[in-house]
Amino acid sequence: MSSTLLLHPDDDVAIALADLPAGAEVEGIRLSQSVARGHKIALRPRAAGELVRRYGQVIGRATEEIAPGAHVHSHNLGMSAHGEGTAPGAAARALPPPDAPRTFEGYHRADGTVGTRNYIGIVTTVNCSGSVARFIAEAVERQPWFAELTNVDGVVPITHGSGCAMDMEGEGYQTLFRTLQGYIRHPNFGGVLLVGLGCEAMQVPALVGKGRLRADMNFRYMTIQNTGGTRATIEAGVKEVRQMAEVANRATRAPAPLSHLMLGMQCGGSDGYSGITANPALGAASDLLVRHGATTLLSETPEIYGAEHLLTARAASPEVAEKLMARIHWWERYAALHGGQMDNNPSPGNKRGGLTTILEKSLGAVAKSGTAPLADVCLFAERPAVPGFVFMDSPGYDPVSVTGQIAAGSTLIAFTTGRGSVSGFMPTPGLKLATNSEMYARMEGDMDVNCGDVLEGVSIEEKGVEIFEALIAAASGRPTKSEALGFGGAEFVPWQIGAVM
Repeated sequence: MSSTLLLHPDDDVAIALADLPAGAEVEGIRLSQSVARGHKIALRPRAAGELVRRYGQVIGRATEEIAPGAHVHSHNLGMSAHGEGTAPGAAARALPPPDAPRTFEGYHRADGTVGTRNYIGIVTTVNCSGSVARFIAEAVERQPWFAELTNVDGVVPITHGSGCAMDMEGEGYQTLFRTLQGYIRHPNFGGVLLVGLGCEAMQVPALVGKGRLRADMNFRYMTIQNTGGTRATIEAGVKEVRQMAEVANRATRAPAPLSHLMLGMQCGGSDGYSGITANPALGAASDLLVRHGATTLLSETPEIYGAEHLLTARAASPEVAEKLMARIHWWERYAALHGGQMDNNPSPGNKRGGLTTILEKSLGAVAKSGTAPLADVCLFAERPAVPGFVFMDSPGYDPVSVTGQIAAGSTLIAFTTGRGSVSGFMPTPGLKLATNSEMYARMEGDMDVNCGDVLEGVSIEEKGVEIFEALIAAASGRPTKSEALGFGGAEFVPWQIGAVM
């Protein structure tokens, strides 16, 4: 196997597929210094100020003279301006219909959605009710009657650090409001108890509203102050959960078309292989789901920064392209307001894995989207109005972004990682896709699919089919590695926007 990979004939760099020592010869060039696996090697001389390309796209500008055989990274490569890209919609191409219809085994809900799990949720309005929600969940799981409910997957306390000391007319309040309502309505919950303190900004009556939060009516709510304090609320909560759990236990899995699935796509702990193996393979799986009428969500707006033209080129309409650019401009203003830069996104772990600028990281991240037309753009935690490939605005911080995707209705999560991210996202099962075989072998207990074999000859299309089948199996009830490990109790992280007052 070659020790390097050239991704595009116009590229100025090759990717090391192993740790290479100084003096090694690759692509007819002798290395002037050692280069770690996943990192970039200069193939052509670049003068200070010249553009550098990977994937056939600009990933930055040389900050000093770069000779062939040099290691290209943050010491000699910096940010560059965005290219104009292609016209909005120029690359939008409808995908062909599937060869044959497929189904999964899911829980059919009263509102027409279909869940992949059957949990009872205890959702909190504010940090002050978080401990009581956990106390209720722990008390329920100790009850003998709960052990007899064979169709209920568990009790999930949804706790967070916000809900008060916020502007009740502001963007942060509205974002949290959408997030909590999205979880209450989520099809992976067979019933939900909403617990508030009573005096917080995020009031229970406001969340409940005048309409039905859940069409199945398997929903209760209470506040600690009105119920009589901690012990009284725990006792009352256990009684309410028992009634709801007995109703939820009547649900059984039944076949449903794949059009009822919604997949949230994430990458975290990325490395130099993410955009070569797992991300494009997930993109191929996303295309297969879209062909079956499903919805797939790409998020993490700061991590498409610099590659947004690849998405607007696939926009279903000029209005969709404008919606995406409006979110990009919002982020530019948001970062500037807080003295930040959009190029500060690659983490230390990303950089150790070979990623240098946000442009480079973004080009690899966009590969998760496949080739389907961009059907719509929605706000954080906003349910997509149309099926197909959709972009949801979110930060690049994985727990926050996944929280928004689940609030938007995602019943599956696919998470690519090169460094080895560990997390889970109850009530939604999440599959971990390893970008390289070395990390997969080291962390096999956390990884669901190894995409490192793409470097050994497995095609992106074959790996996409493998991921597609793994997603259907998980949707039908097969536990993911993160579920088997018990993850999901700490990963509900709503996006906090605005001042904490």
